[in-house]
Amino acid sequence: MRNLLLLFILLSHTLLFSGTKIISWNLENFGKSRSTAELLFIANTVKNYDIIALQEVVAGYGGAQAVANLTSILNTKGSSWNYSISNPTSSSAYKTERYAFIWKTSKAKLKQDAWLEKKYHLEIDREPYFATFEIGKKNITLVNFHAITKSKQPETEIKYFKFLPQEYPNLNLLFMGDFNCPQSHSVFNPLKKTGYTSVLQNQKTSLKQKCQTNNCLASEFDNMFYNINSINYINSGVVSFYTKFNTLKEARKISDHIPVWFEFSIK
Repeated sequence: MRNLLLLFILLSHTLLFSGTKIISWNLENFGKSRSTAELLFIANTVKNYDIIALQEVVAGYGGAQAVANLTSILNTKGSSWNYSISNPTSSSAYKTERYAFIWKTSKAKLKQDAWLEKKYHLEIDREPYFATFEIGKKNITLVNFHAITKSKQPETEIKYFKFLPQEYPNLNLLFMGDFNCPQSHSVFNPLKKTGYTSVLQNQKTSLKQKCQTNNCLASEFDNMFYNINSINYINSGVVSFYTKFNTLKEARKISDHIPVWFEFSIK
């Protein structure tokens, strides 16, 4: 009887404190060039998360097909998954891409069609991709973003993010992706002043060309920003997938970024 009581307490504690796990990954030119072995490796890396946000999906047909193929592989891993892929971003001056979300249907429900943010599409080359999910009868809107490269000054785009909570006052926004900019940059201060904070601090997420004395990461680019007034932080981290390869050159065939993840509950 005592053992049953302890088991009940343990299960209750697990259910009470377990949250939704989201993983965000820039998969560098994710398209038709990806082999089945590479897709299988990616699927095994992300399968234990509830929602996957992808950046740098190829704009052509091959990008959409790669996302569909990845979802098909995930569907063989014990859970049912669905996906949504954006239209190509409207950039003409820079590299157009797609975004994607893939989610476990038992954990999240897409409330409406996901959409590319149009208000600032002239100011932001690859305008962010929004998707509102219902999780446990509460809603959250994920904002998936890939900034222009560091040399092109991504802060000139990110500065418009401070307007998005005002633009969508009824949505609980969670920003994620590759910002090509560290969370310590002053461009994030307006968001932080309204209650947003990053899930990672001082965590590099892009891969070097070669490891130097076990130092394989280059820059602090990928992150997520959540509102502390509407989201409970449970845990966060990165997946150092490159340690599964003998060299960084091999690992970089998967991506030049490592995925970042966030476990949370909605208040």
